[in-house]
Amino acid sequence: MFDKFDFDVILRALPYLLRDGLTFTLTLTALATAGGIVLGTMLAVARLSGLGILARIVTGYVNLMRSLPLVLVIFWFYFLVPYLAQWATGAARPIPVGAFASALITFTLFEAAYFSEIIRAGIQSIPIGQQDAGLALGLRKLQVMAKIILPQAFRNMLPVLLTQTIVLFQDTSLVYVVSLPDFLGVTSQIAQRDGRLVEMYLFAALVYFAISFLASRGVRVLQRRAGAGGAGGVSA
Repeated sequence: MFDKFDFDVILRALPYLLRDGLTFTLTLTALATAGGIVLGTMLAVARLSGLGILARIVTGYVNLMRSLPLVLVIFWFYFLVPYLAQWATGAARPIPVGAFASALITFTLFEAAYFSEIIRAGIQSIPIGQQDAGLALGLRKLQVMAKIILPQAFRNMLPVLLTQTIVLFQDTSLVYVVSLPDFLGVTSQIAQRDGRLVEMYLFAALVYFAISFLASRGVRVLQRRAGAGGAGGVSA
């Protein structure tokens, strides 16, 4: 079987695959992770704020995002964002936002729902006595959250956040539906152009596996360092 493989097609396309495709995928993963964690932290804090209306709104948002297929959300924002930009600016026609901006907004908003649940669990894993101690020292609630609770929570839930980032890295392959040149997208283009689907898709699978496997090993190292007690108390 493998004697009919044309491995040269992979070598010829390798610079393009790594320079354009993989760089795009990793960039989108990094930006969406950063945005998702920031927004997810705000959602988690809002949900734990004790403000009934705000907590219900955040809960509804999280449940909505976690109930929708990601590919549907990508389509939705890709076609909706230009109309939102038109409404916000008062323009006469929809404003093109671009596929990358739409994808980044989609992944940030979608992943924030998952990150918020991880962060909420991380915050709740910190003993309530530490919050009471901070308040007793004269700190405001937001100061206690920012200076005492969140630093410990993030240290405890770092392995889980990284695990969700691995899932996000794999999910970025869905941007092919809006014709973005991610790693899988450019691999598919070359495979169809050269008629070497098996070789190219096998190579793509190996790259995704290698990156995800190495990242997973890194997560295990962090879990061992954090200790079973610190890492095991946080779950999505």
